[in-house]
Amino acid sequence: MKRMTFWIASLAILLASGALNAQEVTGDWLGTLSTNGVELHLALHISKAADGSLKATVDSLDQGANGIPVGPITLVDSKLNFTVAAVNGGYEGKVNSGGTVITGTWTQVQALPLEFRRGVAAKVEHKPGKPSDIDGAWQGGIDTGQGTLRMIFHIVNTEDGLIATLDVPDQGAKGIPVTTVTRGGSALKLELKGLGGGFEGKISSDLSTIDGTWTQVGNSLPLVLKRVTQ
Repeated sequence: MKRMTFWIASLAILLASGALNAQEVTGDWLGTLSTNGVELHLALHISKAADGSLKATVDSLDQGANGIPVGPITLVDSKLNFTVAAVNGGYEGKVNSGGTVITGTWTQVQALPLEFRRGVAAKVEHKPGKPSDIDGAWQGGIDTGQGTLRMIFHIVNTEDGLIATLDVPDQGAKGIPVTTVTRGGSALKLELKGLGGGFEGKISSDLSTIDGTWTQVGNSLPLVLKRVTQ
């Protein structure tokens, strides 16, 4: 009877330890992947399912992709492992003793170091400004050699200046943040650091088109944006 009591007590300790690990890793985590001069900011959201197991989603903040399913995800002896089937990738890391940092490796075609730290992605609020003459949606397409990829830029003027986001409907991407918007007369430059790309073009005198070039990771393709009437 004493031996059975001992084993039951041991099992209870193990279960409690597992629950503690799950509790320590739940929450919001931020990390940055760096490759070929491109930085991708990620937000990992971990919670517990009804049965006590872990569940998670990940956001690729610079690509406007939110709520990407993660699974399965496990935490064993401070070692965190998960896969992201949607992008054919996976992560292996170790949670520090304080439960504040996860240090590990993201593998997707190649292995890259990726460290997550607790935190919530900051949302920058811009107060609306007087609409500029190029406020609105601008659509164009680039020829990838395998078809045309539609791109829609949404430009808005604020008290802080022009800001923009990008939608790529054919890839299911929406609201990708444009890092910087620079305008000098008829010249317009849109930079997207998270994609390692950007657009430079010239605004037509009648404000109906922006004729320019899309450049990404050293490759340039012509791109003409036309104003989309709502």
